[in-house]
Amino acid sequence: MKNLYNTTLLLFAAFILFSCRNSNEIPEDIHEHEEIEKLVITATNKNNASDVQIINYIGGVADGFLQLQQGATYAVKLDFQVKHDDHYESVNEEITAEKDEHFITFQFSDSDVAVKRASDDVVRTDGNKVGLSTEWKINSVSATGKANIKLVHTPNSVNQNYPTADNQQGQTSGGETDVNVLVYLH
Repeated sequence: MKNLYNTTLLLFAAFILFSCRNSNEIPEDIHEHEEIEKLVITATNKNNASDVQIINYIGGVADGFLQLQQGATYAVKLDFQVKHDDHYESVNEEITAEKDEHFITFQFSDSDVAVKRASDDVVRTDGNKVGLSTEWKINSVSATGKANIKLVHTPNSVNQNYPTADNQQGQTSGGETDVNVLVYLH
């Protein structure tokens, strides 16, 4: 009799536990972390609006390089994209909506380029700008010049004023690199 009582009690508890659960009580991951496969870089010479360069990086391969003039300043816009079916879609709106989870850094080699995060850039709640919209002042660029652009997801800390407030290449600690692109400059 005691075994029958324990079995009945166990079945009743299991029934109550599972019958009270419904789809509203089970948390679901609403943020699908899609792989960013494409980066479109648009660089517009601020002194010559007809000098617009668009470079596409798909799967880490570029369809060209940026030809930057020494002494010029370029408005540089970044558009991160994911592939759906047979076309690419921008995820910049998602990056903007989740601005505190994203930050972009720039690092230059064999070139002297000062980065300024633009006034129309997305501002995080900590006051740092994400880096989707920047201005690059070209002090010098060599034939072997490169720019390394990284989109970092959930960094522990960010500093837009690295190395200085006049050269905001940015720095992060922690986080995961979602995109790491090497841009060739000439």
